[in-house]
Amino acid sequence: MKKFLIGLMAALFVVLTAGCSSDNQSEGSGEEASESKDQTITFGVTPWTSTVPPTEIASLVLEDMGYTVEHTDADVGSVFMGLSRGDIDVFMDSWFPMHKVHLDKFSDSVEDTAVSYPEADTGWVVPKYMEDINSIEDLKGKEDLFDNKMYGIEEGASATKESKEMIEEYGLDIEHVASSEGGMLAQAQRLMSQEEPVIFFGWRPHTMFNKYDIKVLKNDKGFFETSSVHVVTNKDLKENAPEAYEFLSNWSISIDDVEEMIVKIEEEDQDPKEVAREWIENNQDKINEMTGK
Repeated sequence: MKKFLIGLMAALFVVLTAGCSSDNQSEGSGEEASESKDQTITFGVTPWTSTVPPTEIASLVLEDMGYTVEHTDADVGSVFMGLSRGDIDVFMDSWFPMHKVHLDKFSDSVEDTAVSYPEADTGWVVPKYMEDINSIEDLKGKEDLFDNKMYGIEEGASATKESKEMIEEYGLDIEHVASSEGGMLAQAQRLMSQEEPVIFFGWRPHTMFNKYDIKVLKNDKGFFETSSVHVVTNKDLKENAPEAYEFLSNWSISIDDVEEMIVKIEEEDQDPKEVAREWIENNQDKINEMTGK
């Protein structure tokens, strides 16, 4: 009888222990399910160095919030097309007023969600050793100094379209040579290393203003106004992923921070994700504000 009672008590202990374990596992699974959103947020990524830091930071924050994150590489026109179709959810590097034409085109499905940073300078730049060239007007009659060429970024970019319009408006005998950002800068660096005349497209934030002694040419016809950089999203994101949308709608970063991160990535060859994680760790209070914690 004693052995029977001992066996019965042992069996009851096993049953009770298994029940507690099962409850704990259920609670753990519930916590994981609440952390994992079972949703994918897709970022559009243009081939510009300024796109990388904000995209990497936002991607890591959303992953920490439980979302799966994907990146789609494309030119800016294709990014807005993807946003309009819902193939892309977020673009962190939309330059206004340059990209307003894209937003107007797809206003039914794409929205301006937040200002990332204001007052980003853009325009045609020349080396400062060209002391007599300080404006677009100064180029007239001197186009042959530059071999009648201006080096810009890829076809399809709003900056390329605006450069061509400016050439026509000023009546300049200059050909716009479209290239990748890297190709443009390689050509500009080659000419500047020999102190040759060169015109190319410049913008902040970018390492070019740290690396080269250059200046933005003034113009009196309203081209390349000082830009502000915005976050744009597909309009369905607010309903489909409200926590992600709240974070992105509160997003902001300083242009100096972006430029500092670009230097680490481009000049010091640091891993973009590690640079972004370092920024998050150093700005946790700001992250908490943006995520509503």
